Amino acid sequence: MSVEVNLPIILLASLIVAASPGPATLAIAGTAMRSGRKQSLALASGITTGSLFWSCAAAFGLGAVMLTHAWVLEIIRYCGAGYLMFLALKSARSAMSRKEIQPRSVQGSQRALFGKGLALHLTNPKAILFFGSLYAVGIPAGASPQQLLLVIAAMAVQNFFIFHGYALMFSLPHVTGGYLKLRRWFEGAFALGFGLAGVKILTARLG
Repeated sequence: MSVEVNLPIILLASLIVAASPGPATLAIAGTAMRSGRKQSLALASGITTGSLFWSCAAAFGLGAVMLTHAWVLEIIRYCGAGYLMFLALKSARSAMSRKEIQPRSVQGSQRALFGKGLALHLTNPKAILFFGSLYAVGIPAGASPQQLLLVIAAMAVQNFFIFHGYALMFSLPHVTGGYLKLRRWFEGAFALGFGLAGVKILTARLG
């Protein structure tokens, strides 16, 4: 029996979270501003690889679990929606705050920066919850391996362009200055996006 994979929801939610300010994006921005383009690209490559790892783990791990324990889907669904609502509140508070965020720079050789970027994403406990909630809602039990691979590949390409795009953009001084000036507007948009994504997960029809 053919099942439908909700790829647009997965990619949209992933875009919102990956593009929003967080440990990974701030580390890339700070490294690009202080150490240059090559160093930040190496860091971004490590972060992208870590993202791919969690994506594969969530896709195949959740698929196997949901086939035998359907209740796990509901737990992950509500936890994921709650996490997105938390991010919405956090972004809203940041948008209303006049305190400026400070991107942090990561130092080291390109190989070392790749390893640090990988470790940054692999040790982030929120990553597995985020990927888990997305796959739980976007991919129904019974999805084929080909469908799972399509989602993994699509998310990998999207995250590659997001993280490496940040590395390229923040290596340009005028881009950095413009982002910092408009930070509160960006945070407000992210708050709205997180909130809508959380509501979408809660109201999605999984049957």
